[in-house]
Amino acid sequence: MFDTDIIVIDPEREYEYLSQAVDGRYFNISLTSRHHINPFDLPVPREDEAPADVLRSNIINLVGLFRILLGGLTPEEDSILDRAITETYASRDITADSDFSQAAPPVLSDLELVLLNMEGGESLAQKLQKYTQGTWAGFINQPTNVDINQKFVVFSIRDMEDELRPAAMYIITHYIWNAIRREIKKRLLVIDEAWWMMKSEDAASFLFGIAKRARKYYLGVATITQDVGDFLNSPYGMPIITNSAIQLLLKQSPATIELVKQTFNLTDEEKFLLLESDVGEGIFFAGLKHVAIKVIGSYTEDQIITSDPSQLLAIKKAKQEFMQAQEAQTQGKSEVRNPSASGFGH
Repeated sequence: MFDTDIIVIDPEREYEYLSQAVDGRYFNISLTSRHHINPFDLPVPREDEAPADVLRSNIINLVGLFRILLGGLTPEEDSILDRAITETYASRDITADSDFSQAAPPVLSDLELVLLNMEGGESLAQKLQKYTQGTWAGFINQPTNVDINQKFVVFSIRDMEDELRPAAMYIITHYIWNAIRREIKKRLLVIDEAWWMMKSEDAASFLFGIAKRARKYYLGVATITQDVGDFLNSPYGMPIITNSAIQLLLKQSPATIELVKQTFNLTDEEKFLLLESDVGEGIFFAGLKHVAIKVIGSYTEDQIITSDPSQLLAIKKAKQEFMQAQEAQTQGKSEVRNPSASGFGH
């Protein structure tokens, strides 16, 4: 209603019905998905940006991605990768001095080929093989075929293996960030289960960078997490929270309540309120003001957004019964229109 485009990163497939209800787009990102994102994609430099800066920033972000994918890099490997990525772009005529707005970006197998022919790059090329030729080849070694030009877009990574989830969230967020920089419009980026990104320092740092720079690009960023400990224990978790204009705390577990109390300067009464809160109850923070809140969804909203397994099973059963009733009704009409020879035909 505020003419805002919504983009959601959904780790648990909880936004699928909502995207269908509002005629949005739903992309399932997994090893076997038909939807692909090429991390080598580049944003078109804006009028106030130098192509050299855009390319340099993208190379730095790619090195961060490979730290996640390869489980860390030595300083020597970091330097080799930086050089190899630069040469890989150059092989497609993408350089700091060129106009690469229409150039086709390379893919991961192009980087592997460059590394194989670079001194000291053979071992890195071998490590990349599982992403270019092995089981995970379908993940990122493909040209991008998704488009976020819609009012509501969801990227689901529920079917992505746990080991690759931080990398998948990084790649998706990076793609979204490039798209946001390409065309300025009013948007909201929702990152659910953001603690997954906090598990990697590079992913957490990248998310923090977006949270700090988002306003410049007319973007709001909402991070949601159930694992408060993992989020706050990251060196980037606290700055992301303090950079947020609005916070909403719902029911907390006894294991993390002291950390939450310290982080948000809660009183003892507010602490016990969060320990005893029911579904939809909590504390709403706006600047220095905070107030107890209870969120009540309408029946329709509840049916669309619920993630309660018992409700989802009931909805699924109701749909099946409805379809069976429709089928039976259609069959009955068909029998009336086509009477047997021993019946109405005489």
